[in-house]
Amino acid sequence: MNQLGKNAWAYAWFTAPALLVFALFFLTPMGMALRYGFTSWNGVSAPVYNGLANFRMAFGDPYFWIAVRNNLLFILFAVGLQIPLILILALFVSRVRRWMSLYQTLIFTPTILSTAVIGVLWGFIYHPQAGMLNHVWEAVGLPSWKRVWLGNEATAMPAVLIANAWQWIGFYVILVTASIRAIPRPVLEAAELDGAGNWRQAWHMIVPLLRPVLVVMVLLSVTGGMKALDIVVVMTGGNPYGITEVMGSYMLKKAYRLGEYGYASSIAILILLFTGVLTAAFGQLVRRREEVDW
Repeated sequence: MNQLGKNAWAYAWFTAPALLVFALFFLTPMGMALRYGFTSWNGVSAPVYNGLANFRMAFGDPYFWIAVRNNLLFILFAVGLQIPLILILALFVSRVRRWMSLYQTLIFTPTILSTAVIGVLWGFIYHPQAGMLNHVWEAVGLPSWKRVWLGNEATAMPAVLIANAWQWIGFYVILVTASIRAIPRPVLEAAELDGAGNWRQAWHMIVPLLRPVLVVMVLLSVTGGMKALDIVVVMTGGNPYGITEVMGSYMLKKAYRLGEYGYASSIAILILLFTGVLTAAFGQLVRRREEVDW
């Protein structure tokens, strides 16, 4: 083992396959996007360099800014609503003593389904005639609440956000539950002896101890919100009238429907830049908070 650790060639052989896959499926597409993002190219003829024209077009494109807004909605929905709900569910699940494995399996099941399956499933739920949701409203005597959920400008985006949250909430619940169970039992017992009830233990003991996990959850929510694509493509395709478009789906539409590959490549570059800026800003905020706490 010591000889293996000192042999640089051994490391090279073991990491070469992973590096090859990384270069093939990440670095190469990124390089192509950087190349064609500064050109006018329809995917067939030779690309023509046009400088920053694609980026000026994007900043002046109202549909692009709708897509940016929707990506931010994914992030805000996850951070503002999804994460608090995850904490509440995890606190309840962590106190379960019987059938723990069953509850965890049921909660985690949506996560192992593909996004295409999730989109089709929730598309049936939201269906205006055959959908379960409208039938529920009618059954409880609220027929006025029935909607064309994915075809209404006011409800289409919230419907997509709820479906996306349902898919991933189980993963985070299991993550937080495992972190809660890893908290040393004497810490919570000491708080209980001091008269702290369940609510005070959760707010003053458990949540502060979960801070590293919460930071990871927020970071994953930021990057996941900026990468949102498949759930939108499956459920709405960006409709109605582009109201549910995100940057990824708008990029695909420009490239594969309209043949504007150069413009689509510039949008890909902007997705990378926006994600990097948001991630760096969040990292800086976390570091400053840690310095203040210290």
